[in-house]
Amino acid sequence: MATRLRPAFKKCMVIGGSGFLGQHLVERLLEKGYSVNVFDIQKAFENDQVQFFLGDLCSKEDLLPALQGVTVVFHCASPAPSSNNRELFYKVNYLGTKAVIEACKEAGVQKLVLTSSASVVFEGTDIKNGTEDLPYAKKPIDYYTETKILQEKEVLGANDPERNFFTAAIRPHGIFGPRDPQLVPILVQAAQDGKMKFMIGDGKNLVDFTFVENVVHGHILAAEQLQRDSSLCGKAFHITNDEPIPFWEFMSRILTGLNYEAPKYRIPYWLAYYLALLLSLIVLLLSPLVTINPTFTPMRVALAGTFHYYSCERAKRDMGYKPLVSLDEAVAKTVKSYPHLRRAK
Repeated sequence: MATRLRPAFKKCMVIGGSGFLGQHLVERLLEKGYSVNVFDIQKAFENDQVQFFLGDLCSKEDLLPALQGVTVVFHCASPAPSSNNRELFYKVNYLGTKAVIEACKEAGVQKLVLTSSASVVFEGTDIKNGTEDLPYAKKPIDYYTETKILQEKEVLGANDPERNFFTAAIRPHGIFGPRDPQLVPILVQAAQDGKMKFMIGDGKNLVDFTFVENVVHGHILAAEQLQRDSSLCGKAFHITNDEPIPFWEFMSRILTGLNYEAPKYRIPYWLAYYLALLLSLIVLLLSPLVTINPTFTPMRVALAGTFHYYSCERAKRDMGYKPLVSLDEAVAKTVKSYPHLRRAK
């Protein structure tokens, strides 16, 4: 859905532009004719069309120079969900976001689009075609999610038409695609370590996986249509491929596409969950003596064994969203982009 941009709206900043989603977002913005600033703690790529600003997200003094003349800010910086650093999550996702909001208002930025997460409503039990009206999780599945809830509340609550400041949050789920440093590399490493022989549950639980180009498309649609009296103001939007797929079918397609065997044995969900709980208890008891970071956790069991897919109807209705890349094409593009991870036959 093309929207003609006025020149005044052509300059934007991507916070976290050196990250996986951020790089894809920067590339698409440049293609669409935007002038792009990137703010991050590191410069992860070279591009003469991009002006880089390195600094601390929590420092308004660091942020303000990068915001001069900027009308639209995309905030997609976050520690990796797999991190165990609780203090870092709180600092970046919550305190950093508060600093971003203050700096945006001081610099005269008009639009702030946040990369949130569909997990802000997920408590480890089934969600089928969940809407944005679901309440925030009272028992978030991890500290990443807990701080994403705090972050999203700050951004949506900052929407202020009287001061010409408009905000929205994009909630993707299961982002994947070329250059993803998380899902595919971690999955392949697990297969190489012999940890992908078992699937949790009956294999029927549907989950959303969302191609990165579709997530980028949702962000840009939101930014282009976020304005006074818009139905987007102060709202969150699920962005997915709109093609929920059995969790283990998706994993198997990635694995077999890279010449690894798909999981072929099943563990009952209840058994896997209680084993993970037991392991967590043992880790807790041993924590004064030794530091262990288990990969088999109740949270990961819940992600692998429950239904969690979401409705995109609000995004379709309010900003004309529809996925640009189908799931089949997205899986093929992703697998093709990892020749270095492919196992020799």
